[in-house]
Amino acid sequence: MAKFTKKKKGDLPAVSTASLPDIVFMLLFFFMTVTTMKDSSLMIKNELPYADQVQKLDKKDRVIYIYAGKPSPRYQDKFGTAAKIQLNDKFADVSEVANYVLAERASKREELQNVLTTALKVDNETNMGLVSDIKQELRKVNALKINYTTRGGTAFQNLK
Repeated sequence: MAKFTKKKKGDLPAVSTASLPDIVFMLLFFFMTVTTMKDSSLMIKNELPYADQVQKLDKKDRVIYIYAGKPSPRYQDKFGTAAKIQLNDKFADVSEVANYVLAERASKREELQNVLTTALKVDNETNMGLVSDIKQELRKVNALKINYTTRGGTAFQNLK
């Protein structure tokens, strides 16, 4: 008859690290596909007005964004409190809008250049004169497809 004996050492077997690189790369690829890059940081106050008939833009790659509003408190010391235009990550004059739209149009694929939409993200306290000036510059470069970005709600919410 055989006798069973227990080990007295108590050593644990070594952990296999052969699959660790696979796990690391799998996590890396997951985060690379899920993460989105931020286009630009807002340097202006941008509280969008309310509207009751809103539609969502389908394809974001066909949109050129122009921001307008008062500079945020961080930039008011340098740029003042008057409404400014932000193109990408810098403040700009109205005269620079046309060149910006042309440069953005040139950076897009050729089949998208004729279907680009210019989205105006204008703060609800911004004067209409600035918006009108932006629209005049857009007409000069034949960027006639304009979208006014708003929040969903009723127009009465703008009267606060």
